[in-house]
Amino acid sequence: MSCSTSSDTISIEQSCIELNESCHCTYVDNDSVIDNLNQSEGTAEFRELLAQRPHLFADAAIFVPSHILRKQEEIISAIEQVIALPAYQNQVLSHAPHSAQFIPKTKGVFFGYDFHLSPDGPKLIEINSNAAGALLCSTALTEQKYCKHCVGISTANETKIEADKLFLNMFQDEWQSERGSIPLNRIAIVDKDPLEQYMLPEFLLFKHLFERHGIEAIICAPSELIHQHGKIWHGQKAIDLIYNRLTDFGLENEENAHLYNAYLEEAVVITPNPRNHALYADKRNLEVLTDQSTLIKLGIDEPTRIKLLEGIAHTFTVNSQDADRLWKNRKQLFFKPAKGFGSKAAYRGDKITLRVFDEILHNEYVAQSLIAPSKRFFIKNNELSEFKYDLRMYVYQGKKQMTVARLYQGQTTNFRTIGGGFAPVISVLNSFAEIKGDGD
Repeated sequence: MSCSTSSDTISIEQSCIELNESCHCTYVDNDSVIDNLNQSEGTAEFRELLAQRPHLFADAAIFVPSHILRKQEEIISAIEQVIALPAYQNQVLSHAPHSAQFIPKTKGVFFGYDFHLSPDGPKLIEINSNAAGALLCSTALTEQKYCKHCVGISTANETKIEADKLFLNMFQDEWQSERGSIPLNRIAIVDKDPLEQYMLPEFLLFKHLFERHGIEAIICAPSELIHQHGKIWHGQKAIDLIYNRLTDFGLENEENAHLYNAYLEEAVVITPNPRNHALYADKRNLEVLTDQSTLIKLGIDEPTRIKLLEGIAHTFTVNSQDADRLWKNRKQLFFKPAKGFGSKAAYRGDKITLRVFDEILHNEYVAQSLIAPSKRFFIKNNELSEFKYDLRMYVYQGKKQMTVARLYQGQTTNFRTIGGGFAPVISVLNSFAEIKGDGD
């Protein structure tokens, strides 16, 4: 089915709204997606893993005005400016684990900046320090189908070849920042129970990417590694760099003590590392970044303050003494664990019960102004379906690498929605009226 959009609109924003609401073309060819992934890995086991994850990729792309994406990059640059300040670092590290006090030379791979789009522009809702999905998306989402109404309005994301080079260079940069010209020979991709992780296909893609470029790669759990003789070992093989996919961000759990010690002794390069999470991804940091008086005390200039205050959802730490006010205003708030990740234990205020609210009050939580996610409509199983979405920018050293969307139904992002999952973002350059004027 083709688009049913009007062609007399003069606004790029309105063009995107119409496309996301009424363009029912299949922009993501999931057969091609699976083919692309299989060509990269090419094993029967890999195909079976993909079959077990039917909601990894969405059935449609998201249209976003190009200037909105540029605005998101400006917000990220403003955040980076603040995070670089010693005064900011001292403030947020005051509640960080001991491991975060150590200052490595690595910058941290795959920061994920997640945005919702509000009527007055993009709003950052959180930062992730080990965001998943970049290699999956760059490998899979390289082919987008356009109907005749949509040709000429947009540019595609980075190609797979460009992204592979970008990601590989990033890991080499991380290694060289710590070890200089010494060759990077072996990487361990580490997560708890990696063979049971939903993102296991991405681990396999990383393994394949590294090995294609002469770097041995091992997928393993922390328990498979030992720390001795000044190195981290997997059996008889010394590990040079750990690509850290653990959600024990400070390496504080007992089962990760050997990694904690090896990290502090510089026996292995770990990226992302505890300091990355403490400076960027602890949800309490958003309170600093959205508080006018704090930003003034930090010496942030007015133009940068405006970008932060307008571009980040207002966030504050939950205090049990404010229980009555929080409960009264809960429908305008979203509650998140301060050290949480993904959508685990995160709640829309209008959905919480008194029992859940009591748990929030007695744990480390932040409350954030509720920024409703945007919507995408498309035909699924011959019916019009409504989806929500957020936008994720993958960032390294403050620079955008790629942008994807996550489509879902329900309170929070998930990979359980039929038709949902990772989706390509199409940057819209021209409105329908501009296309009509140029082409007719």
